[in-house]
Amino acid sequence: MNEVVLIVVAHSDDETISMAGTILKHVKKGDKVFVVSMTDGVGARDDADPREINERKNASDTASKILGFKWGDCYDFSDNAMDSYSLLEVIKAVEKAKNKYKPTLVYTHSGADLNLDHRVVANAVLTAFRPQPNEICKELRLFEVASATDYGNSAITGSFSPNLFIDISSVWPTKVLSLNAYIAEMREYPHSRSIQGIKNLANLRGNQVGYDFAEAFEVIRKLED
Repeated sequence: MNEVVLIVVAHSDDETISMAGTILKHVKKGDKVFVVSMTDGVGARDDADPREINERKNASDTASKILGFKWGDCYDFSDNAMDSYSLLEVIKAVEKAKNKYKPTLVYTHSGADLNLDHRVVANAVLTAFRPQPNEICKELRLFEVASATDYGNSAITGSFSPNLFIDISSVWPTKVLSLNAYIAEMREYPHSRSIQGIKNLANLRGNQVGYDFAEAFEVIRKLED
C-alpha cells in the first residue's frame, strides 16, 4: 500500500539536505510526499531583504520539482526565533497539516540539534502525533541536518542515534541536483553543509551498513496492525 508521507521542517532546504534521496525513493514507489515548512529560513539574517525570501521560495520550488514532492502549507514563524512563540501555537500549525494530509508516515527533525528552530519543531511534531486510538500515522522518523545536528552536544542536546539506514546510492546524483537548487545555502568545503560535506556524511552513513551512500533516521515509533 502506498504511503502518505508528511515531512515537517523548520526551514525550506532542511528537507533536501537531510533526506532528498529518501524523498526520491518514496516518490518512485508512488507514495504521496508533502513538505511543510515553518519559517522563511532567512529572516534572522542581519542583511536579509525581501529578495532573499523570494530567492529561497524559488529555490524550494525548484527542489520540489527535481525531487517530486509537493509543498504543503508553509508558515511565517520568525526564523531562528521559534522559541519566542508558545509551543501550543506551533503544535496547532502541525495539527492543521496532520488533519489536512492524514499522513501514514511522518518525518521531522531530531531534537538532538543545535538549531533551536529544529528543536521546537521536533517537540511540536512529537506532541501533535502523540499516540491516539485509531491513529492513521503508523511511523515517526527523525532525520539529521548537516551543520545543525552534528553541531549539537550530547551533554546539552542529547544525541542522534540512527537505527534506520536508507540506501540512496542510485539516486545520489539527483540529490546533488536538488542541493544545487539551494546553492545560496551551501558553504565551501570543509564546512559540513558543503556539497562535499553532505556527500561525506552520506558515505559515512552508507559505509556503516555496507552501502555506498545512505541517509540515516531514528525511528521513534512504529505501529503494526
